[in-house]
Amino acid sequence: MSSQMYNIFKSSLNTFTMPATVMSVRKNPDGTCGEIRFFAINEIFKKSSYDLFSKMEGGSSVSYEEFDKHIEGQLYTAHIPKEPKFEAIVFDAAWNGKHIHTYVDTTKMYGYWTEDILFPVVAPGCEDEEEPDVKYCQFMYTLNREMDTGKFASVSPDISSFVIKSCLELRNENDFSDSINTVIKDLREYTDSYAAAILTVLSDQQKFDVISESVRNDEICIKDIFTHFPYEIVDSWEKLCRETDSIIIKDEADMAHYEKLAEPWVKTLRENDVKSLCLFPLTHNGVITGYLYITNFDVSNMERIKQTIELVSFFLTAEVANHTFLERLEYLSNVDMLTGVFNRNCMNVNVDELAIKLEIFPQPFNVAFCDLNGLKSINDNGGHDQGDKLLVYAADVLKEIFPDDKIYRAGGDEFTIISFDSKPQFEEKIRILRERASDPEWLYFAIGYYHDESDGQLRLAMRYADEEMYKDKDKFYEKYPDKRR
Repeated sequence: MSSQMYNIFKSSLNTFTMPATVMSVRKNPDGTCGEIRFFAINEIFKKSSYDLFSKMEGGSSVSYEEFDKHIEGQLYTAHIPKEPKFEAIVFDAAWNGKHIHTYVDTTKMYGYWTEDILFPVVAPGCEDEEEPDVKYCQFMYTLNREMDTGKFASVSPDISSFVIKSCLELRNENDFSDSINTVIKDLREYTDSYAAAILTVLSDQQKFDVISESVRNDEICIKDIFTHFPYEIVDSWEKLCRETDSIIIKDEADMAHYEKLAEPWVKTLRENDVKSLCLFPLTHNGVITGYLYITNFDVSNMERIKQTIELVSFFLTAEVANHTFLERLEYLSNVDMLTGVFNRNCMNVNVDELAIKLEIFPQPFNVAFCDLNGLKSINDNGGHDQGDKLLVYAADVLKEIFPDDKIYRAGGDEFTIISFDSKPQFEEKIRILRERASDPEWLYFAIGYYHDESDGQLRLAMRYADEEMYKDKDKFYEKYPDKRR
């Protein structure tokens, strides 16, 4: 360690009444950020760092005295995970001469909001000790258990103006979709990004949905792209976000870092020509309800973009959580929780609406009633758990064969299907269903269906289909009388 330079920095740091360190920042031959080390620290930083690291999950196993001996000169990653966002602002301060002041939510990592202050430093008279590929910055921070709104006073006027505009848009009386689309479009343009989107996540259902998107010149549809992604891709983000407030990829080095942690996801980024990315989790009451997703932004303005997205996502969280809550209520009121198909309540509402529509604008449609044969026998012999397994399996078979049709669990062992396929298409599906559901010891459907070509009488068609189903059921019990309920 350069003794004169170290003494100058150490003396300066000890004049501060907040945690402060001078960090050495090495530049790699390719111009990217290399090793970052604690070159010198003050006593407050030392004590604060030890307290933080020892309280973190898998915290420090060394004593404070041992920690004291070795922290200076260590890589910053000796105690905390590698953090590409932090490295970016440290590199910016040391090598690009930037003065950086941020206030960020680091409660996931440390349990605190963190105010970070960084600026470049040099040691006068120590030019002969300087390494050509190393520069220095001073880093200081303060911690708050709760968000201190006064700390946002440091935000630049243009960022403040944009965030206020976004908040007003979110709180107006417009439709939620219209408001969120406006905010996402404005955010994409403000950050000069190629694409911006919001995804909602329902982890218990292993589902996600793109609820808003904006793409430069509408060149692609993000929703279509994500349609082909397995849920595991989105699920991997939660693990990545456990120790950080957000994920930012600004260059190939960051991309390679996250490729080691989530290779399937990064593969999709490369396939879709994503070079830079901001991913901010929208966390409500400790649960991630969605993500703000921005790609291919101007990395030269990374800190300004990060600060803007961070603030906007803070306000988006409540709106998206409320939207997700309402969607969840709608789901619970319309879906049968055991099988995942629509429930009787949803069927009654849909039938009422569709019956009126078909009377006014008749069009060909199909109705099928599928009733499980022998469910009582399976419940009696194998217990209700076995009966539930049969119901779930039966619903899965129906969903596989009738993927684009409405499927309802009309009663305990009865399912109803409404389809607008042509008659030959629908009859082919029925043929496949009869093949798949003809095991008298397990899945065997009594099936009745009816095709209406032009009358538009939905309830009459349902009655005819129901009658055919009971005829089919009688044939089954004539053949297997021991299965009769």
